[in-house]
Amino acid sequence: MYYKIMTRNIVVERLEDKLPSEKRVEIVERKGIGHPDSIADGIAESVSRALCKTYLSEFGRLMHHNTDQCEVIGGEVVVEWGGGEFLRPVSIILSGRAVGEVDGKEIPVHEIAIRAAVDYLKENIRHLDTENVVVESRIGRGSGDLINVFERGVLANDTSFGVGFAPYTLLEQLVLETEKFLNSKEVKRRFPFVGEDIKVMGLREGEDIKLTIAAAFVSRYFSSSKEYLDAKEELAHEVNDFVKSRADNVSVFINTADGDGENPSDFFLTISGTSAEQGDDGSVGRGNRVSGLITPGRPMSMEAAAGKNPYNHVGKIYNIFAFKVARRIYEELGSPVYVKILSQIGKPIDDPKIMWVQVKGKCDENRVKHIAEEELAAIHELTMEIINGKYAVF
Repeated sequence: MYYKIMTRNIVVERLEDKLPSEKRVEIVERKGIGHPDSIADGIAESVSRALCKTYLSEFGRLMHHNTDQCEVIGGEVVVEWGGGEFLRPVSIILSGRAVGEVDGKEIPVHEIAIRAAVDYLKENIRHLDTENVVVESRIGRGSGDLINVFERGVLANDTSFGVGFAPYTLLEQLVLETEKFLNSKEVKRRFPFVGEDIKVMGLREGEDIKLTIAAAFVSRYFSSSKEYLDAKEELAHEVNDFVKSRADNVSVFINTADGDGENPSDFFLTISGTSAEQGDDGSVGRGNRVSGLITPGRPMSMEAAAGKNPYNHVGKIYNIFAFKVARRIYEELGSPVYVKILSQIGKPIDDPKIMWVQVKGKCDENRVKHIAEEELAAIHELTMEIINGKYAVF
């Protein structure tokens, strides 16, 4: 496909700062799909995608919405060896704004949103019975001013910025892959007691890497603390084999807060595989960035991408886009890179106020600018790709 290339404000310079991998200490975190914050992100994004598909199906075009206000309010349970019971359900409140009427036709926004939330939980938190979840939609109608901006064309809805980088460091890749491994279908098949609420915290000091993993175990699979501890040891061996096939000098620690008694409450034991059942709350944007990680050693945006509309919300689009551009530059030039892109409200999203590219090492400025121009010319393709789930946003 041919795209018209225009001259945009793209600044390219050499990156003089140390990369995280060049520093003595590096810290990286990932909250897995069953963490309450990730549940909030996942539901918010699912609601947005469901609304997008409804708008396209019914009207052939997208309508204004932002469903990035989702709260997971922890429930209350009594956990026992072999099971347990819910005393208070997990509550999920859906909020934000969405167009609810087009040309006199009502869109059942609340029904669409609640169904998307329940379907997401059924698909991703396999031991959580949705009978123990209360979902409430308080999604309001979109602001008239924002709707007008939305309908004028693909213009930035806000003055905001996005940040991306490539490549991932060894620690970043290891943290990301370890959580995905533990939440993979293969691990769930072999170790069905492993819930989806998994957090991986990575620390590198010099060459030594330590992974501290919090993994919710499901109580129905254990009748005693001995069975639990034996299973934890078996899982630790599995994770050790996985990480040591990717890196040397790695130590793995799982559920380090566990006690040594017989009381179920002394262990990370759950009925549903998520701590959301036990009073742990979750909010959109409090967990992973668009990178899939929390990286204090990297420049990053605090923007919550999940649930924002994929048409003109630059807080979402620019963060996804910055990573897309960074990956391409790295793949073609072989040099580590940061991409930072800033919008100006009401201006075309394919013509940002500035796109700032920092390249570590050798830098072919003309080639970098050409890549950036090409990607900006095609930025509108991101909308359908996001709707179809091509890009992770948390």
